[in-house]
Amino acid sequence: MPSIRKITVEIPEELLSKAQKASGAGITQTIRAGLELVAAGRAYDRLLQFKGKVRFSQTPEELKADR
Repeated sequence: MPSIRKITVEIPEELLSKAQKASGAGITQTIRAGLELVAAGRAYDRLLQFKGKVRFSQTPEELKADR
């Protein structure tokens, strides 16, 4: 199980309220979801660096036919 760290964060009320409405979750779950999105965004940015540099052994049509 990953270690958990308890922190105190100051967040504008309006921002937290909007985020909670969008997520439909409580404070902790909303904050975790936001942090996961930030982490995923960073990973996505790193993947974009490979755009056009990776060669696949199959064409997109072959991949679709394999479904």
